[in-house]
Amino acid sequence: MDAFDLIVIGSGPGGYVAAIRAAELGMKVACIEKDKVLGGTCLHVGCIPSKALLQATEHYQWLTTKAAEFGIIGSAVVDFPALMQRKEGIVKGLASGIATHFTKEKIETVYGNAQFTSPTAVAVGDRQLTAKWFIVATGSVPIALPFLPFDEKKVVSSTGALALESVPEKMVVVGGGAIGVELASVYARLGSSVQIVEMLPQIVAGFDGAVSRLLLQLLQKQGIVFHLEATVQSAKVQEQSVLLSVQQKEQTKEIEADVVLVAVGRRPYTQGLDLEKAGVKTTPKGFINVDGNLRSSNPQVMAIGDVIEGPMLAHRASHEGIALAEHLAGKTAQMQAISIPNVVYTHPEAASVGLTEEEAKAAGLSTFTGQAWFKGNGRARCEGETEGFVKLLGEKSSGRLIGLHIIGAHASELIAEGVIALDKRATVRDLAHGCFPHPTLSEVVMEAARAAL
Repeated sequence: MDAFDLIVIGSGPGGYVAAIRAAELGMKVACIEKDKVLGGTCLHVGCIPSKALLQATEHYQWLTTKAAEFGIIGSAVVDFPALMQRKEGIVKGLASGIATHFTKEKIETVYGNAQFTSPTAVAVGDRQLTAKWFIVATGSVPIALPFLPFDEKKVVSSTGALALESVPEKMVVVGGGAIGVELASVYARLGSSVQIVEMLPQIVAGFDGAVSRLLLQLLQKQGIVFHLEATVQSAKVQEQSVLLSVQQKEQTKEIEADVVLVAVGRRPYTQGLDLEKAGVKTTPKGFINVDGNLRSSNPQVMAIGDVIEGPMLAHRASHEGIALAEHLAGKTAQMQAISIPNVVYTHPEAASVGLTEEEAKAAGLSTFTGQAWFKGNGRARCEGETEGFVKLLGEKSSGRLIGLHIIGAHASELIAEGVIALDKRATVRDLAHGCFPHPTLSEVVMEAARAAL
């Protein structure tokens, strides 16, 4: 029986960074991965391939809609197979990098399905492994509609949507969250007629209302049709298409599509782990119960990322993985992120960290806000990216920043400033008085802070 200090189950963005950090700190580490390659959902069928497609189609959209404004004249044609091939190349390169890092840190990779056989041991096929500690980082899987199972051809999850062989003429997306609007954007840019069915009155739930409303308007301008406060009641998969029955308030309508993307959420993936044999308890929804130190009901088994309650975000899992590895090595570590940013990679991007205005009001906080628009920013004018704004939220009694919300070009990069400011308990005045480089988009953050004061 092979013995290790730490066994990590799952090699996604939480698992592989935890394994690497633990090995760097001197532990003997093994990482068990059920697939034949390292990297998990994020790398292979999630964050990375979707961003590769979003970036490629954003370039195409720019060439076809904005290039003439810059004095660039010409035609652009999409080679869809080449676009998909580039995506695969990026994924393979990054997966190879993880494997190389594992070799460098002497992390043993064990391919196969892990099953707990006791509180201190797992089996992978015929092999038995024991460890002082375990980290479960097996991630999540898409939720299917009960009457519309995935075939990954006409009815697809995000996995299938990232591997279509051709651009569908008509696509319906069920779910207006981040995954739904991002993949809707990809195919709308490529020429698909795209409709989104969302049960809530707004898209990208959890974002500040002002950001959500503007993003809806901008995506509608890009040709995406939205059915809000609507639900799919039934579906009929036909030979060449899928016919959906959609109820919107008191009205029922039929919508036909070549491809239906179901993006209604994800559930934790713990299938086949036999957690009960390890003494690990789960919630009714299947999440692993953990304490403030990410320990399960068996203190030798910990869990991070999508298998525990909280936002299902790759960077959250990575943060937890690094902190947990350092904690196990005896170092002081922040076990749970104070400020977890959320990003939607549409065009323009939307990004948020901290409290929304709605959340602050619900908590009874006395707040003040500031807002500045990209249309008044010199760099935004030069880039032709004038849509959107920065909105920040401060607490009156302390002056501290408690929320930053951005919709605009490169919002995913700009939001990092808010993450640091919130973690370091910076005030709105701190942001307002910083010396920002000019001309940059980041100046809009400063202008919002000045507006708040």
